[in-house]
Amino acid sequence: MSERFRSCSLDQPFLMPPSLQDWLPENHLARFIAEITAQLDLQAILRQYSRKDRRGAEGYHPVMLVRLLLYAYCVGEASSRKIEKATSEDVAFRYLAANQHPDHDTIASFRRQHLERLGELFTQGLGLCREAGLMKMGKVMLDGTKIAASASRRKNLDHAKMQLREEELKQKVAEMLRKAEATDAAEDGQYGKGKRGDELPAELADRQQRLKRIQEAKARLEERSQQRAEQAERERAEQKASGEAASDTQKKRWQRARAAAAEQHGHINLTDAESQLMKNGNVGGYVQGYNAQAAVLENQIIVAAEVSDEAGDKQQLVPMAAKVMEGLGSAPTALVADSGYFSEQAVTAESLKGMELLVAPDRTKPGEPLKANAPQGQAATQMREKLASEEWGPVYRLRKQTIEPVFGQIKESRGFRRFLFRGLQRVRAEWRIIALTHNLLKLFRHRSSENAILAVS
Repeated sequence: MSERFRSCSLDQPFLMPPSLQDWLPENHLARFIAEITAQLDLQAILRQYSRKDRRGAEGYHPVMLVRLLLYAYCVGEASSRKIEKATSEDVAFRYLAANQHPDHDTIASFRRQHLERLGELFTQGLGLCREAGLMKMGKVMLDGTKIAASASRRKNLDHAKMQLREEELKQKVAEMLRKAEATDAAEDGQYGKGKRGDELPAELADRQQRLKRIQEAKARLEERSQQRAEQAERERAEQKASGEAASDTQKKRWQRARAAAAEQHGHINLTDAESQLMKNGNVGGYVQGYNAQAAVLENQIIVAAEVSDEAGDKQQLVPMAAKVMEGLGSAPTALVADSGYFSEQAVTAESLKGMELLVAPDRTKPGEPLKANAPQGQAATQMREKLASEEWGPVYRLRKQTIEPVFGQIKESRGFRRFLFRGLQRVRAEWRIIALTHNLLKLFRHRSSENAILAVS
């Protein structure tokens, strides 16, 4: 039997240089990302590199780095080290990098420097979805999910422990400074050329940094406690204004809730002071993290993305509704949210007048008797009647099957369960990048299906 095989020698010479365009199939996601990046306005990033004197070595092109990062987030790979490795081992990454290999330091520095500008591309992504016909006016589903912060729960301290730790560090720093001064005086000539003899020991510098971090955390905790007290006062005023008499069960529930909130908000995390210890309702237990908010259309395009350091969703309805209108350019036909978003103050807010709201007052199903702690105001009664109607009841039931798969795609399929950055402002930008790439994946599949239909016809 004759053997007829194609040569597979690794030493096979190429008489012509290979083209990057030959490396991937026509309908590959990496090609789509390259095409999309070319359509984005990146001037806000490019302006950071303009120099009149044209001096300095040539750097990696920002467009190439944006391509790499967008594709990496699409496929669930946010590690700069793994992205660097992929530019050598993964054909798609190598294609997007134009066969260049930026090191992980370059990738990480670029992302850190331009994080907020990259997050702002979310709006441009919505524009691309609108051009493709994916931003049709309709119902919007709102929900939140807990995403872990880049911080450990073990770094949480209350005010008393921080006070104790601060005093201990002050004493140690003072002691080490005295020893350093004595050593400098005795060994001034032993430090060698170029040394002044008064450099701080590494251990002292580290403790001074920890002391500074604790002092900043204390100030942040005191500010947060003041904000919580003002919020509690507003809630009491709202209850009083509604004219309702609270039952004993309600009073006990509020007391437990306030006690739990006081205990939780009386702590602060030294690694990421703006993150919170939050109850993770879906899987149980607690997570040191943030409350990531998303509002999606029925086709699961994210039209608004925000992050809060509040564990609950009650304060998010009004600001998220404003972001939905900003993303859509007008009010949706209905804004749907679960009972976590309901409060008399929120659903009757002046800014939401004229918007069709479907926000369950509680988890009581139509036809079931109300629980003792269920809201009893006029807005709650009217909302229950609306959700029990044949017109709006089926619309509300679409919420769960529409938005929860979005969080599943982000957390399960792409693996984004923890933010890389720290601090509310930077975490917000990172969440918008995650939302942007979610929408780009939807747009990619939409275009692929359209091309498939055209090919068949």
